[in-house]
Formats: sequence, structure tokens, C-alpha cells
Amino acid sequence: MAVRSVARTTPYLEKVAVEARYNDVDPVYAETRDIRLFGFVLFLLADCVLFGAFVFAYLYLRTAAPTWPPVVDGKQLPRLDVAFGAMNSIVLFGSGVTMHFALESWKHLKKLAFNFWLVATILLGIGFLAGQAHEYMSAQMTWQGSTFGASFFTLTGLHGFHVFAGVCFLTVLGIQANRGVYTGSKYFGLVAGTLYWHFVDVIWVLLFFLFYLW
Repeated sequence: MAVRSVARTTPYLEKVAVEARYNDVDPVYAETRDIRLFGFVLFLLADCVLFGAFVFAYLYLRTAAPTWPPVVDGKQLPRLDVAFGAMNSIVLFGSGVTMHFALESWKHLKKLAFNFWLVATILLGIGFLAGQAHEYMSAQMTWQGSTFGASFFTLTGLHGFHVFAGVCFLTVLGIQANRGVYTGSKYFGLVAGTLYWHFVDVIWVLLFFLFYLW
């Protein structure tokens, strides 16, 4: 009766009580899940602001330059290898697909499938980082050599750091999942990991267009 009287005045608590009762969800977890999701979305928005500041700086430098890529020591820098960048992009975008399948597998209590897709996501993320490292070593420019080089290494390096952090994040999530931290109705960490990985994918779409296609 007490729950019903409160629920009449607070529909959100009614929803939490019903979910906890019929879906075997911890009431505290159910009540704070949306708050944690909101906080994580704010974190991703803050990251968007960080990338946005560097992107606008790059756009300013590019529009102010008479030629692009700029001329260094009397020679115009070559454009980036679009074919290689596209292949590396496919690797990263493919990891977004596998991460989606990993989360869906967990929702349907398919642990083996979850482990397969999660490991595939981590390996693809590592593959993308390896491709980026190869591109850095073979690039015909340096960070301090030109505005183009500084912009390229700063933005793609910042993104690469996020991919590396994501690989570590997903590895921890996989360990937690196999140790019983998450259940079929309590898996916010996996949702957060999936959102973060999709965020990394979306940022790379913008960077690939700016540096390789434009």
C-alpha cells in the first residue's frame, strides 16, 4: 500500500518498483540507472566539445592557408593515402558492428556469442591502432613541420588515445562480465561501453572526411 501511495504522486518511482518486482532488478540500480546514463552522455558531450575545439582550429588554419596541404621548404606536402585510410576506417567501423552484436548477445543471455563479438571488437580496435601507427611512421610530415602535420597528428592522435582507452575499457568490461558482475537485467557498464565505442566511430567519420576526402 505504501508503494502504491507513493507511486500515485511519482510515476517514475512506480516504474522503478514495477521493474524491480517483475524483472528481478535491484531497486537502487533501477532508480540510478537513468541518472548514470545521463551523466555518461554528459561526459560524451564534453568530449565532443574537446574535439570540436581542435576541429574548428583546423578549419581556421585550412581556410586561412593559400594552398592545402601547405607548402613546406618550397614543396607542397602530398595528400594522405585515401585507400589506406579507407581500409583502416572499415576496420574501425566494423568494430562498431561487432560491439552492437556483443551487447545484443548479452541481452539475450548468449554468453559465448557475447565473448566472441567482444573479443572481435577489441581485436579490430587494436588493428585500427596498428594501422594508425603504420601511417604515422610512413607519413611525409612531422608534428612541428607544418600546420597540416600539427593538425593531423593532434586530432588523429587524440582520437587514437580514445580508441586505446576504449580497448582497455572493453577489456575490463569483458573480465567483469565473465566474473558475474553483470546479469541479464543489470548491464549498464556494457551499455556505456557500447555508447563510448560508437562515439569513437562517429568522431572518426568526421576526421576521415576532413583529412582524407576534403
